[in-house]
Amino acid sequence: MLPTSSLRALQVRVPRCITGRRFASHGPPQFNEPSGWLFGEKPPAPGQKRVKEEWENIWYVGMFGSMAMAAVLLYYKPDTSIQTWALREAKERMEARGEKYKYEPSS
Repeated sequence: MLPTSSLRALQVRVPRCITGRRFASHGPPQFNEPSGWLFGEKPPAPGQKRVKEEWENIWYVGMFGSMAMAAVLLYYKPDTSIQTWALREAKERMEARGEKYKYEPSS
C-alpha cells in the first residue's frame, strides 16, 4: 500500500477558478416562498370584496371572447370533407348524363 503522503499527491485538486464565485447563476434562486394561500393572496376580511387587478378584466374578455369567436368560426366553417365533394361530384355527373340520383321504387 502507498504511504499517505503519496496518496495526497495523487488526489485531484479542483482549480480555484472552478470552485470560486459562480457569475452566471446570479446568486441563490429568486422565487416567492409558498404562503399556503391560493395564488399567494390572503382572503379579504369578512364583508369586504376582493379588489381586482387592472389586467384581470382584459384577460377575461380576451380569453372568453376568443373562445366564443372560435366556437362561431368552427360552427360556420365550410364543409371540406371528401365525402361531401364526392357526393356533389356524383350528382353533377349523373345529372349531366340525364340519370336520376335519388332512388325511387318502381311499384
